[in-house]
Amino acid sequence: MSEIPASVVMTLRNRTGLSMMECKKAIVEARGDLGKAEELLRKKLKGKMDARTDRAAGEGRIAVAIHTGPDAGGAHPHAAIVELRAETDFTAKNEQFIAAAQRAAELAAESPAGRVAGQGAISATLDQVRITTGENCSFARGEKLLGNAASVFGAYVHHDGKKGVLIQAEGVNAETLRDIGMHIVAMVPAPKGISPADIPQSVVDKERAFRLEQAIESGKPKEIAEKMVEGAIRKFFEDIALLEQPYVKDPSKKVKDIVGAGGKIITFKHWLVGEATE
Repeated sequence: MSEIPASVVMTLRNRTGLSMMECKKAIVEARGDLGKAEELLRKKLKGKMDARTDRAAGEGRIAVAIHTGPDAGGAHPHAAIVELRAETDFTAKNEQFIAAAQRAAELAAESPAGRVAGQGAISATLDQVRITTGENCSFARGEKLLGNAASVFGAYVHHDGKKGVLIQAEGVNAETLRDIGMHIVAMVPAPKGISPADIPQSVVDKERAFRLEQAIESGKPKEIAEKMVEGAIRKFFEDIALLEQPYVKDPSKKVKDIVGAGGKIITFKHWLVGEATE
């Protein structure tokens, strides 16, 4: 096939955390199909990509703003999370860039609920950084969450600014939510849903097919392989459902124990700088 654009290879790198060379070879083998290329890499590594996938793949910063009072429209507590990107790590660590990211988060929190476009005052804020640094800094994405009267928001941004979590809950205090955010950032693999019911069926089906193929290739009869897969799927839910994960600060407990019987996680956003987004 013709030469593969670097942007395509980078997309696969962002999904997997693997090297550009490994990703390029997989894309060539898959004849340009990124989905097939990702599966080829996973099979090659026997599914052991988890330790590589949850890391930032670019330069920039995640920022969060939480407002405990009503917004301009008189609504309930609200919060926003944003990602700004820079060309170099030097700029990403610059105090002006850090301040711009926080300013963008505050402005995003004043926007309508949902995805934030990054225009107007946010764009103007970035313009000042572009002028000062000479870099093409950009607003990668943003999202505002709007709560109700019972909502509590908590957040955790890693010390390097490249990983961040925003959580909306009820019956859980902000400090505990921050600890859970720290758990989400630290956990490998990172949670993909709050409970097993939140894991998309397509993800479960894909995992089941992959595990079944592995078991059959190891020589197990299909009936035995299917039973093994069901056990593996239960473990899979524990791996990627937030409430079922062992809590990183006390593995003898699960995250649901930290949330408590009276608490409820409504949603969470776990963002990494440079990760591929839809």
